[in-house]
Amino acid sequence: MGIKIFKAKKKNSKAILELIDELANFEKLAPPDDKAKKRLIHDAFGKYPTFDILCVSKNESIIAYAFYFFTYSSFMARKTLYLEDIFISEKYRREGIGKALMDELLKIARKNKCARMEWCVLDWNIKAINFYEKLGARRLKEWNYYRIEL
Repeated sequence: MGIKIFKAKKKNSKAILELIDELANFEKLAPPDDKAKKRLIHDAFGKYPTFDILCVSKNESIIAYAFYFFTYSSFMARKTLYLEDIFISEKYRREGIGKALMDELLKIARKNKCARMEWCVLDWNIKAINFYEKLGARRLKEWNYYRIEL
């Protein structure tokens, strides 16, 4: 496969932002504006990072990322690794990169003694749903996600 998975550094910001723009195009959404991009870089690489980013490189180019952070389960009394975003540039899909990234995230979750790993997937993204279910993930039927945007 010839890939390298590593924790992102600030010097990777430009490539990460380009992939976010590619994701926005894939989801038919407007990409983050310049102010949002500056906040994102600050929140990822500032003195007190809000989240972590894994990057995947191939032939010296960053081709994928995963944004994640930790939440907490009061009932399990343990952390949860929450995967906020995972994206692989379209021309590199179906090469095992998604599986490698998910395996790395699971290693991080285990290292941090998490009870589980969670994420959301858009209901129309059938390829992603099939991929996650092949990994053994199950769709939670008893929970509905809600959101208040501020």
